[in-house]
Amino acid sequence: MEQLQLIATSPMGLEAVVARELRELGYHDLQVENGRVNFKGGPQDICRTNLWLRTAGRILINMGTFKATTFDELFEGTKALNWPDWIPENGEFPVEGRSHKSQLSSVPACQKIVKKAAVEKMKERYGTDWFDENGARYVIEVSLLNDEALLTLDTSGAGLHKRGYRLVSNEAPIRESMAAALILLSRWRPERPFYDPFCGSGTFLVEAAMIGWNIAPGLRRSFNSEQWDRIPAELWSAAREEAFDAVKDDIPLQITGSDIDPRSIEISETAIKRAGFAKDIKVSVLPVSKAKPVGDYGVIITNPPYGERLGDDIEAEAALRQFGLMTLHYPTWSVFAISPSEQVEHYMGRPADKKRKLFNGRIQTDYYQFFGPLPPREKR
Repeated sequence: MEQLQLIATSPMGLEAVVARELRELGYHDLQVENGRVNFKGGPQDICRTNLWLRTAGRILINMGTFKATTFDELFEGTKALNWPDWIPENGEFPVEGRSHKSQLSSVPACQKIVKKAAVEKMKERYGTDWFDENGARYVIEVSLLNDEALLTLDTSGAGLHKRGYRLVSNEAPIRESMAAALILLSRWRPERPFYDPFCGSGTFLVEAAMIGWNIAPGLRRSFNSEQWDRIPAELWSAAREEAFDAVKDDIPLQITGSDIDPRSIEISETAIKRAGFAKDIKVSVLPVSKAKPVGDYGVIITNPPYGERLGDDIEAEAALRQFGLMTLHYPTWSVFAISPSEQVEHYMGRPADKKRKLFNGRIQTDYYQFFGPLPPREKR
């Protein structure tokens, strides 16, 4: 079976979560680096990981790495790679790029050089001077770090956080992949109640339900590599069938949420319905001070409003204070909140059991984790 060097990209700070997901899928020869996890697999693994990874950004094929301090080195290194093994004569192959701490700092110039080198390689294979590029899409990315070039092919297309259930969102949504990562870090289990008192677009609620029922997050969407000749349609069919068979939709869920903004609740209801959980997730218009999670030993995971995100520091501070007061009434619950505010522990009335530095978009935040007691054994 063909073995490829594959990369699951990761938001900074969540590489260990992506690696854990890969291990749970059966991949063990992993290399964790900043912003990515390297692993080996065949074409069937491109299908499986695109469908199943909740917290990764994209699945890339590592086409090659080499030193590149000059445009000549970048051209020759790129031309030496086997682009026609993947890209057919009519393939569309745009080039994207990034550069960090490298002598070749002009990204547009690097993109042009890589495109030119790939075209030259394609000319040798196909014996033509012109490529229509009207077929399947093969996005090449050149990434320069410390003068080393990494050339990849993007198998995903749109980022893996785009599950397909969220057509519109409120003004400050959390990414689906980030929401899934925070739920996985909380170690929430579907037999425990789940509540989000600032539910916004409903992302935490839907991601929790998908985790609870073991639904592959990529089931409702398509991927660029579904159109590729090198990955036969039957591999995609087999991977989707495996994912459908793995769904456990007979597990009862206790997932609820609320938000003070009626428009946000409308948006979350639409997303919940599109995701197939209309009967299983309940949301209501409520200020956090009136929030009433039902049950014991539950988990609250939320993204409270904050000034940078929603434009009003005073309101955000008041919401955080009310949130802290609300949680006092639920001593058996565990509470998790992602926020850039340094006042979270103050309003919660205790230091967090654990804090993790993360970026929510471009905003540096902490993931505050306040652990409640574990449920008694018979309740687990």
